Amino acid sequence: MARQQSVRRLGVLQQAPRSSRRSRRRAYRRRRAGALVVVVVVAAAVVAAAVLLVVRSVGTSTQGAHVVRFTIQSPLVHQSLPVAAVVPAGTTAGPRPLLIFLHGKGQDENTFLDDAMFAALARLGSRAPDVVFPYGGSDSYWHTRASGAWGAYVLDEVIPEAIKRLGADPKRVAIGGVSMGGFGALDLARLSPRGFCAVGGHSPALWVSGAQTAAGAFDDARDFALNNVIGIARHGDPYRRMAVWVDVGSQDPFRAADTTFVDALRHRGQRVEFHVWPGGHDQTYWDGHWNDYLGFYAGALAACNH
Repeated sequence: MARQQSVRRLGVLQQAPRSSRRSRRRAYRRRRAGALVVVVVVAAAVVAAAVLLVVRSVGTSTQGAHVVRFTIQSPLVHQSLPVAAVVPAGTTAGPRPLLIFLHGKGQDENTFLDDAMFAALARLGSRAPDVVFPYGGSDSYWHTRASGAWGAYVLDEVIPEAIKRLGADPKRVAIGGVSMGGFGALDLARLSPRGFCAVGGHSPALWVSGAQTAAGAFDDARDFALNNVIGIARHGDPYRRMAVWVDVGSQDPFRAADTTFVDALRHRGQRVEFHVWPGGHDQTYWDGHWNDYLGFYAGALAACNH
């Protein structure tokens, strides 16, 4: 009897490893299947993005302009970041001026490589600047913060590299952008007042107080206070050496804050070119005004005596 119990106990002990091995095999198969799904989804996303880029490039006329692409290995933001630069068609007697244009939240360096931008650039003829579209992450808001020195990345890495590669005029540089990029342009221009001939905020993402800001726009209250361009404008004009442009759609949620910013600058004596046009906060609105945007930058750069 004792021997039979011992055998039964031994049988139980021998069966346990087999059950465990089956469980491990099932878990392995589940992990493998899950990993395969992730790979398929990622691959599909990459293919979809590539197809979108091809469709855009095939369907877009550059009007003779040449797109130059390069990558910046940035120690300031600890990433390798792509840049798209547009060199207008034709030749000029000397180096062209340079426009740095910052994209909005969720956009990238390719967002404005479209028919509206290329057509507007071509209309400028010999007055057209080189236009550089850097990538600034999905929601960096283009300022120095915990995730990286995004402002310094533009000022100390993008601009010098663009001037070197394109042979642009280092004394005639303008900066602008849409939404998140509009805020970034206004913030960076006030930090480097001698570095820019003009600054443009197109539907800039501005807030009167930190409590109103979008999630992720700033790290904390201190980060907002350090980069609160409305508050800074109320205490003095940081753009005295520059031409300043602001525009916003009549239905744009940033209209009130953008108007407050312009009022603060005008109170300090700044001659701001300010427009409120029909429309919202979207690419249809921005694409509808590339002639206005590039006309402003070309005129300001031509008149610049930095």
